[in-house]
Amino acid sequence: MALLTGRVAVVSGGGGDIGGGIARRFAKEGAALAICDLSLEKAEKVARQIRSDGGRAIAIAVDVSQAEQCEAAAMQTVVEFGKITTLVNASATVSPDGNVEKIALADWRRALDVNFTGMFLMCKYVLPHIREARGGAIVNIASSHGHFGLPGRSAYCSTKAAVMHFTRVLAIDYGPENIRANTISPGPIDTERSLRRYGTRENSNRVRGVGQVLGRTGTVEEVAAAAAFLASDEASFVTGTDLLVDGGQTSFKGSSLERYGS
Repeated sequence: MALLTGRVAVVSGGGGDIGGGIARRFAKEGAALAICDLSLEKAEKVARQIRSDGGRAIAIAVDVSQAEQCEAAAMQTVVEFGKITTLVNASATVSPDGNVEKIALADWRRALDVNFTGMFLMCKYVLPHIREARGGAIVNIASSHGHFGLPGRSAYCSTKAAVMHFTRVLAIDYGPENIRANTISPGPIDTERSLRRYGTRENSNRVRGVGQVLGRTGTVEEVAAAAAFLASDEASFVTGTDLLVDGGQTSFKGSSLERYGS
């Protein structure tokens, strides 16, 4: 039997590379999906791919920084599929680089609103439905950059570190109700944005792979496999932890920053 047969998952940031990859993997494992994204067009593209492969998926336009939109997305999912058992928070924004003096207050607040408060809001409005389903799982996407700092990336690194600690407390609060909560911290992953920057996967590996024990960058599919595990009963005794999917990057603890690509 597929790992997620009978599950209903809400994926925020589901129109993006990592969120979309997770949604497609969940569908292959038998879950029904609500693909939530700021861009309805991107969300619908992923949902359409899932439906064309025989899965069940709907697309919902959601700005995760807006409480009423998060609440409405949860309700729409329940109306469509009857329940929610799983939440994946993959929404994120990357603020402009710069030290504290150079970062605009608006950029700082946007990073907090999307990367952190948006995750809080999605959990706030989805959790009651997971409780009604008698338990389930939450997977929040953090980052290896939440484990160590990078120059000029205080907003992004800080929000991702906050996500991990928030999720630990979430696990403590909701564990007695059979709701597990974990994070995944991806390292350098080949996404459309990174490939636009580096041109090819080979060049990305050449520049960024030297910072990984495995000598290469990761794939969206490898992050999605980790998410499927954490959302499934295979991880039934795993909660309040962070799963590094970073090719060993964090084992350097940021000691060789010149070797890391951003």
